[in-house]
This record gives sequence, C-alpha cells and structure tokens, in this order.
Amino acid sequence: MRLTWDWMSPVVTVPFVPTLGPVHPDALTPGLFADVIDIAGTGRFLAYDKDRRWSDTKDETILPLDLVHRPDLTLIPTLSTRGTGTLKVHLYGDPTDGHQEEAADLAAKLAAAHNAARARVLSFQAPGQAASTAAEACTRLQLREFTPDRPTVQPDAVQPLEAHPEAVQATFADFADELAGDGFAFLHSRMQTGTVGPVLVTVADDGRVVGAIGPMETMPDSADRPRLLPQYFGVLPDLRGHGHGRALWRAAMHWGHTHGADYQLLQTEIGGASDGLCRSEGLTDLGLVHADTL
Repeated sequence: MRLTWDWMSPVVTVPFVPTLGPVHPDALTPGLFADVIDIAGTGRFLAYDKDRRWSDTKDETILPLDLVHRPDLTLIPTLSTRGTGTLKVHLYGDPTDGHQEEAADLAAKLAAAHNAARARVLSFQAPGQAASTAAEACTRLQLREFTPDRPTVQPDAVQPLEAHPEAVQATFADFADELAGDGFAFLHSRMQTGTVGPVLVTVADDGRVVGAIGPMETMPDSADRPRLLPQYFGVLPDLRGHGHGRALWRAAMHWGHTHGADYQLLQTEIGGASDGLCRSEGLTDLGLVHADTL
C-alpha cells in the first residue's frame, strides 16, 4: 500500500517513523514511510537505519496488508520477532476521537494472529502539551543541534574508558552488571568484541567506574546529514545527584560536535533524570510518544 501524504502530513505531529523511530524534522518525508514499507518482510536494513550497527538482520517489520489509511487516521502495525514477539500499532491521528480504541483492537487482533506476547499502541502529541498518559508510558523526543553558536565543552572529569589504567577498566564489568537493566550488560558484551565506538566514563576517587555514556558513533541520516547515534547512559544509583550525569552528557555532545555530527535525537522518560537534564540544557522539544501496553 502507498500512503497518501496529503492525508498523512496533518496527523504526523511528531517526527517518528515505524521501525526507524525518531527522525530529524527536516528528514520527515513521504519517502521514509515508503522505504520502510518497501522492505517489509525482507529482514533488510535501510542504509540509514541506526539499528543496523547491532545486528545483521532487521527484527521489526511493517505489516503492510494490515495498514489502515484514511484522511483522518493512519494505523501502521509492526511486528518484532525479538524474544516472544511484540506487536505495535502506530497511531497517526487524534487518539481522543475514538481512534485509540480502533488502534487497540487492531493491535490485539494482530498480536493473536502472529503469536506475539506483547501488544502496544504508540500515539503522539505535538510539543507544548501536557502528557495525557502516565509518565512511565510516555517519552519526550528532543533535538540537540550542533551549531557554531552553541559551543560544546569537554568536562575534564570524563574520558574514554580505554584512556584509564587497566585496573579502572576492569571495574566496568561490575558497573555494567549493576546497570544491566539499562542495557549496559549488553553494551559490555559488544565492547568486548571491539566492534563499537568509544564509551566515555566518570571514575570515583577509589578508582571505580561510576558513570558511562556510549558507544560514541555517528551515521548519516536519510538526507545524508551526519548524526550522533543514541547511547546507553547511566550513573550508579548511590552516586546520582553529584554531577556525573551532566558531565557525561556534555562530554558526549562535545564528542559528537568535534566528530562532525550535525545533531542528536534523544528520547527521555517524562519526569526522569535524563528528561530534566536535557530540558535544562536547552534542547528542542519535538513532542511526546505514548506507548500504551494492552
């Protein structure tokens, strides 16, 4: 199915594309939606898909035969085969106009048909509005652009892990275990293969890694603009509130700026520490993404 952009453009209030996730507002075009539909079911990655750095095969695909496309509403279902399976329906339209129920019904039906253990509806709110669902089910999409009038600063306390003595590097394993729920155990496993970019860390006086952000990598987007890719970002719970997070974030922005990135997109949990940090650093709010689990 081909999507009619005259129908889509009024209801795509947040620059978020199924299977790709957040995109730069200037890169949001009919071609992006056409591209992800064209490769549906092939397991191939688009050249500008940020997830291709983690796998050889794309594990999420659009289900083009189950699209709903009307002037006031577009529902785009995707299926991820990772784990026990996740079925998502991306709702582009007013979720308060009965569309949320229609999307939920479609998600439940398709999850059962594809034996997916989880079903979710993703809906979107334009920037400047209060979140309409619980904070834990809502993320804010934010944009940091690297321009000459917005200099970045390299905090002295932050260095790449490999710049530290071996004894300090050895503590990263314990750090990763403690923050396994934030993805650091997975990141540590990839670091050991030598296939990912540098990880920036802060170190306590006793020589332990207590905060990290990475891997630091760039990739061109669909418009061939270099972007800083999303990172894993965390500080040990007992050392939060001491400036480690802000120092790490600023170091990451400095790395991206000095390595030629034009921008970075971030998704932060509403009300969370990262959300407050990014908002205090003056990022551009691009809107809210709601993920309601059925």
